[in-house]
Amino acid sequence: MAFEPPRRLVRALGETAPDGDEWLEKLPGAVEQAVAQRELTVERVQVPGGRSSVVLLVRRAADGTPAVLKLAPRRARPQSEAAALAHWGGLGAVQVLEADGPAGVLLLERLHPEVSVRSLPEAKALLEAAGTLRRLWVPPPQDHVFETVAQRTGRQAAAMAAAAGDAEVAPLVAAALAAREELLIAPPEQRLLHGTFRQSKVLAGERMPWLAVGPDPVVGECAFDLARLVRDRVEDLIASPSGASITRRRIKRLAESLEVDQERLRGWTLFRAVESGVRALRVGRPKDAELLLEFAGWV
Repeated sequence: MAFEPPRRLVRALGETAPDGDEWLEKLPGAVEQAVAQRELTVERVQVPGGRSSVVLLVRRAADGTPAVLKLAPRRARPQSEAAALAHWGGLGAVQVLEADGPAGVLLLERLHPEVSVRSLPEAKALLEAAGTLRRLWVPPPQDHVFETVAQRTGRQAAAMAAAAGDAEVAPLVAAALAAREELLIAPPEQRLLHGTFRQSKVLAGERMPWLAVGPDPVVGECAFDLARLVRDRVEDLIASPSGASITRRRIKRLAESLEVDQERLRGWTLFRAVESGVRALRVGRPKDAELLLEFAGWV
């Protein structure tokens, strides 16, 4: 089977491994092996695909069942994704048909990759996305090995601190780091979180109208998960003359609808936006950084 990884994936992996990526080099062989071992028929590679994995639309040769084959490098934490999806058991999220976490291979139920919540009008999209997210917020398994919000944001905070010398971003970085320190003092609950939730991560399904995909699971408070949803369609917010007020209303509406403390949601929204903006600067995406940091200034 001729295989070429999507350009979006190649570019994204180049940002995180600028000196070369062994996983990417071995990917064609890994795809061929995964397909052969599971007796799958490949329909096509999903394009543009994700920024940390390759996704193929496949069918099981035995009965023609449609499925999705996903391969991800170890640094994308595929074992953690498999464990979270198994714990959710299909409630609010895509179901796992087969998993080989150490090899970074997941066989998943087929959803409709061309139809995400993002295709809906904004108000409806936020409503459906929030409802899906609520179903994922369950207690984590006992003795879980998932990363915690404190651990993940600790790594991110260290990288952000290195940007504090830039006079243009220093005030936002300082505010974001201060917000994180305060938020970690007494988190209100510990739940299993999606970790990278946004509208494009919610796809149309057959057994349920909308199901979440592509988690990077983490354990912590719900406001951390919801914070990424606040800035969805950030390019539209920035283009709007009332973007700042829309953002503040969105924080209030989402906090109330999902029973999350509004100030905690605001704090995590600030931290996550600044962290993403600083990271975009670091890897050479200045336009993305400009949007994110302007948004963070409104929060």
